[in-house]
Amino acid sequence: MAAYALAHLYELSSHPDVFEYLERIQSTMDPFGGRFIVHGTVPEVAEGEWPGTVVIIEFPGVDEARGWYLSPAYQEILPLRTDHIPGVAILVDGVGPGYDAKLTAARMREAAL
Repeated sequence: MAAYALAHLYELSSHPDVFEYLERIQSTMDPFGGRFIVHGTVPEVAEGEWPGTVVIIEFPGVDEARGWYLSPAYQEILPLRTDHIPGVAILVDGVGPGYDAKLTAARMREAAL
């Protein structure tokens, strides 16, 4: 089941370190099967507030996503971004094929009783 690394980056920066980060990030993702799904897109906000941009990277599974994030190669370049762009990052499992929200609702109702 696919997993995702998501980043909500509150501000953009034109700092040279950020350019270096962007130039190097793909090579840190490649050994873990990572690929950009969304990169730096300013979202169309449908509800609430969302300052900044969003990044979504897909990995084959959560072990690969975690392996990438904790890898020495990524940890080496991470400060190039975090020192200049505030934001949050999370790793999350995706849902499998055939996922049905009605079944999730049923399980939640049963657990609430």
